[in-house]
Amino acid sequence: MSTPPVNQFPPIGPKKDKFTPELRILVASLLSIAVIILWTKYFGPKPPAHVPQQNQPGVSAPATTGTSAPTSAPDELIPSTTPSTVSTPAPPAALRTEDTQERTIVVENALYRVEFSNRGAVVKSWQLKKYKDDAKPQRTLDLVHAESAAKTGGWPFSLVFEDPRLEKAANTGLYKISSDSASLEAPTDLTFKWSDGHLEVIKKFHFDHSYIVGVEATTSYNGAHVLAGLAWRGGFGDMTVTNPAPITTVMTFYSEGGKLTTVGYKKLDSPEKWGNVWQGGKTFSGIEDRYFAVTFLPPSDALSTTQETRYWKVWDMTTVDGKEESEAVPEVATATSAQPMSLRVFVGPKDYDLLKKLNPPLHALVNFGWLEVIADPLFHGLKWLHEYIPNWGWSIVVLTLVINMVFFPLRISSYKTTLKMQRVGPVIKQIQEKYKKYKMNDPRKAEMNKEIMAIYSREGINPVGGCIPQLLQMPIWFGLWRALQGTIELRHAPWFGWITDLSAKDPYYILPVLMGVSMYLASKMTPMPTADAQQAQMMKFMPIAMAGMFMIVPYPSGVAVYILTSGLINILQQWYLNRTHPLPAPVKPVRAKK
Repeated sequence: MSTPPVNQFPPIGPKKDKFTPELRILVASLLSIAVIILWTKYFGPKPPAHVPQQNQPGVSAPATTGTSAPTSAPDELIPSTTPSTVSTPAPPAALRTEDTQERTIVVENALYRVEFSNRGAVVKSWQLKKYKDDAKPQRTLDLVHAESAAKTGGWPFSLVFEDPRLEKAANTGLYKISSDSASLEAPTDLTFKWSDGHLEVIKKFHFDHSYIVGVEATTSYNGAHVLAGLAWRGGFGDMTVTNPAPITTVMTFYSEGGKLTTVGYKKLDSPEKWGNVWQGGKTFSGIEDRYFAVTFLPPSDALSTTQETRYWKVWDMTTVDGKEESEAVPEVATATSAQPMSLRVFVGPKDYDLLKKLNPPLHALVNFGWLEVIADPLFHGLKWLHEYIPNWGWSIVVLTLVINMVFFPLRISSYKTTLKMQRVGPVIKQIQEKYKKYKMNDPRKAEMNKEIMAIYSREGINPVGGCIPQLLQMPIWFGLWRALQGTIELRHAPWFGWITDLSAKDPYYILPVLMGVSMYLASKMTPMPTADAQQAQMMKFMPIAMAGMFMIVPYPSGVAVYILTSGLINILQQWYLNRTHPLPAPVKPVRAKK
C-alpha cells in the first residue's frame, strides 16, 4: 500500500487562537485571586483577635528558669479560645507604663511596718511592731525571709501566671507608684501600675488600723483578662527559733466546707508536679507557723466568693553548723475568677479572740488538737485570771491552785479508798497466794476474782477509786500543754528570773528537776493501795521519767510550772491527810484450818 502524499501547505481558514487552554486557566486563576483579595480587604470579615483564656483550669508553677524576661510577650503565648467563625475587632495595645528606676515605699500603722519595692510591686519586709523574734539581741519580728526570697526569686505579693514568661515580666517590671512620698501612714491607699505595651498589671492596696489589708489586682493582655494568683513566696514566719526547727511549724492551709486542712512541708510537692491545676471551692487559704499567719480572705461585701488555691515548695540552700544544707520553702497562691481580683489579706498574730471576730472567723488556726474540749476552757480561764494578775506565770500558779482545790474532795475519797485497801491487803494477798499455781485461763482463777470482789464489796471499796485523781490530772496536763504551746499570749511571756518565755523549755532544766523532786516527795508521802513491790518501784520511777521527758522534749516551761505547783500542793494536802486520817491497823489474814 502506498503512503498518501503529505499536504505541504496549511489549509485555508480562520487563524489559530494564541491562548491555549492552559493559559486561559492561569489567567482565570490570577483574576479570581485578585477578586478574592480585593473583596476580603474591603468587604470581607476581619480576622479573629487572639483572646486569652477566660477560665483557665490552672496556674503554672513559678518560673525557676534563668531566661530573661521579654520586653513584650508575643501573641502566641496566649492561646486563642475564640472560634474562627467569630469576628471581633483587634484590641488596642496598652500604653507602655513603667518607672525608670527602682524605689521603695514604706506604709506604717501602730501594728506593722511594710516595705514595698516597685520592682514587681512586691513586699520586701513585713514587720509586726508588737512582737520580737528569737535572735540575740531580739529584733522586731519580720515575717519576710529576705535572704531566702532573694535566692529563690519569689517575694510576698508577687503574681503567679499561666505562662512563666508573663510571670517573670510582671514580677520584675518597674511599676509606677501612685505616691511620690517614701513613707505613708495608715489609713491610706497605694497603687502600682506597669505595662510593657501588651501585658498590663495594676495592684491596689488599702491600709487601715487593723491587721487586714485590702488588695485588688488587675491583670490583662491586650485588654483581655489573664488569670493570675496572688502569692506569698520566699518563706514565712519566725526563722530565728532554734527548738523546734522553724520549718516543722510552717504549713499551708485552706478551708473548705467549714473544715480546715493544713499541709506540712513534707507533704508539699514541687511546682513541676502540679501541672496547671487550681483547687477551687475554698473559703480562705494561706500560710502559717506556730504563732503567725497570712490568710487570703474574700472581700467583705462578697463573702460567698470562693477561692482557688495551690501550694508547693521550692528549695533553698542554708548553712547549718558550717555545712550547706537544702531547706524546703513552702509557698502558696490564691486566685479568683473575678476581674479585678479582690481579696482581704490578714497578716498578723494567731490571737484566738482576734481571729474569732473576723468574718469568716479564723480561730480554727489556733489548733488545740483533739484535746480542745479541755484546752479551750483552760486557756480562757487563764486569760480571765490574767486580767487580774498581770504575770502569766503567776496566773498559771493560781490556776493550778484552783484546779487542785476543786479536785481535793476526790483526793480525800481516793485517800480513804487507799486506806481501806491497805487494811484488807493481807487478806487479798492470802487469796492470791492460794490461786497463784493456776494459769490465767484456768476457770479457778475466776473464783479468785470472786473472792476478792466479795471482800471489796463487804468493805465498801471501789478498786479504781484511788486512781481517779491521777486519771483526771493527765488530760489537764496535756490540755494545758496544748493551750500554752499554741497561743500567742504565752509567746515570750516571762515569769521571773531565768524563765523569760513560758512557751519555751527551761534553758537550764531547773524547773524539770524541781518538778521531779516534788512529784517524788508527794509519792513517798502517799500510802500505796497494796504492798506490791513492783507497783512501788513504778511510782518511784515515774517522777524521774517525767523530769527526763521535760529535759529531752521542748515542752513549754509553763507546763513545768503547773506540774511543779501541783506537786507542792500535793505535798501539803498529803501532809494534812496523813495527820487527820492515820493508817488503820491491817486486817489479819484468816489461817486455813488443817
